[in-house]
Amino acid sequence: MAEVCRRLGARRGKPLKLSPYPLDVPGPFGLWIATPVVDFILYQQETTNAHQQHIIAHELGHIISGHSSDDGDEAGWYESFPDIPPDHVRRALRRTHYETDQEREAETVATLLLERAAVLEQVALPSQTPRARRAQQALGEQQDWL
Repeated sequence: MAEVCRRLGARRGKPLKLSPYPLDVPGPFGLWIATPVVDFILYQQETTNAHQQHIIAHELGHIISGHSSDDGDEAGWYESFPDIPPDHVRRALRRTHYETDQEREAETVATLLLERAAVLEQVALPSQTPRARRAQQALGEQQDWL
């Protein structure tokens, strides 16, 4: 997901900064904070690596889908993140349920991103047998959509 963030940031002309953070439990596992010059994806540092990758992919789903904040999403988060000036925050998403179309869409994009990452990891593995190498040559290179 770090590579997806790098590529998406380059494509959008604004970097995406990933930050593990001890988010309160219960509460959201991830948070996207958009500013004019950088976007932040904060994710729960107190969970497994696989869960962290899913959280990041979900927040990327919001960005890729062009989701906006709901009323009140920005309220109350400024005290928790003193490094981000409140007047720079343009958007913040921090939901804890999947009852909205935006949340379901972000979850679908996250699933697609993680599936694609898994495929690319398998393709990147070196072929050990002549038969496997022939199969890779016949199938050609994977074309990534990001």
